[in-house]
Amino acid sequence: MGFLLGAYIFLPSFRSRLIWRYEIFATYLRGVVDPVNPLPTPRVRIMPPTSTALPTLATPQEVPSASPGPTSTTSPTPTPLPQRVELPPPPYEKQDINNCGPATLTMLLRYYGWNGNQSDIANIIKPIPQDRNVNIEELLYFTRNYVGWLRSEFRVGGDIMLLKHLLAAGFPVVIEEGYLMEESYWPNDDRWAGHYLLLTGYDEGEGYFIAQDSFYGSNRLIPYTGLDQNWQAFNRVYFLVFPPESESTIQTLLGADWDVTANRTHALEIAQRETQEQPANAFAWFNLGTNLVYFERYDEAATAYDQARTLGLPQRMLRYQFGPFFAYFHSNRIEDLMALTEYALKRTPNSEEALLWRGWGLYRQGKKNEAIAAFEAALKAHPGYPDAEYALRFVQQN
Repeated sequence: MGFLLGAYIFLPSFRSRLIWRYEIFATYLRGVVDPVNPLPTPRVRIMPPTSTALPTLATPQEVPSASPGPTSTTSPTPTPLPQRVELPPPPYEKQDINNCGPATLTMLLRYYGWNGNQSDIANIIKPIPQDRNVNIEELLYFTRNYVGWLRSEFRVGGDIMLLKHLLAAGFPVVIEEGYLMEESYWPNDDRWAGHYLLLTGYDEGEGYFIAQDSFYGSNRLIPYTGLDQNWQAFNRVYFLVFPPESESTIQTLLGADWDVTANRTHALEIAQRETQEQPANAFAWFNLGTNLVYFERYDEAATAYDQARTLGLPQRMLRYQFGPFFAYFHSNRIEDLMALTEYALKRTPNSEEALLWRGWGLYRQGKKNEAIAAFEAALKAHPGYPDAEYALRFVQQN
């Protein structure tokens, strides 16, 4: 009996659950000892946060040019959509702890015949199981480097109609959204978190999408309106995988958004319009900042993030999105950078991105040894993290 119990303890699934229970306890205890406050408000205000004092959009001459795809200057041809589309759902993958991204990508790749599982993906892009976030760039990295017989792309600023056109053409779509968890992990927990969904169909008459949800189950019905509200928190990002021979079809469906720079310009215009129409919507301001960061307009991005922070953002926002770190560092607002990385690390102590940018802030403050320690901590949290490896080389050589 003792031998069987000992063997059971060493099963990966048991150890995983045990580690997770310890993580829950430690997280709750931190929230008791150091109560969770709202995300800190800006140290400095650059301009009044009014709906009429908005950053000016770049003119076409100011936007970096890029080689357009064959259909990059056209819009998708309007075609009648079927009333209902239901693509064959791939074999379902229930996510392991913190494994929403790898599990969802597993299902998307299985749709095209891939035979792996979430562990194959997680071992590459999140080798430490306690890593709580996999961003969309990491999904892209895995697909392009380990499933090279398929093409993969992501874009931002999507909309409900585009999702339906993609599904009607036979392409399942991964989106990232915000949602409310059922349980709290610390006192005063707002329970907001990020989550991936794989969309495999829709029903126009009933007004819902069909989603494969690695946490809640297969074939969930998600109303259009609720999905768009939750999707907005992540700049309406969408991730596609497709066979090489389908690239021209994808280009036609995306139209001008096939070109990455045109897509970001489009997303910037959407975000600016939504800050005007919904000036009290913190996610609209956050998206404005994120799209300005893409164009390296850091002072304007910092101003947009200022307003998002003033309106109030979820406690875990900086676990998933890191545009404010870029904006405050490059606009030389190091006090704000340090305040945000400190807050992010209280919520997620092993966030490699927050550790990285805290290191850059320390370096800017002249604290070289402390910066090196932060970069090393980022590498411990995510072995092989290329941005931390670069930061270490840079600081040690300068």
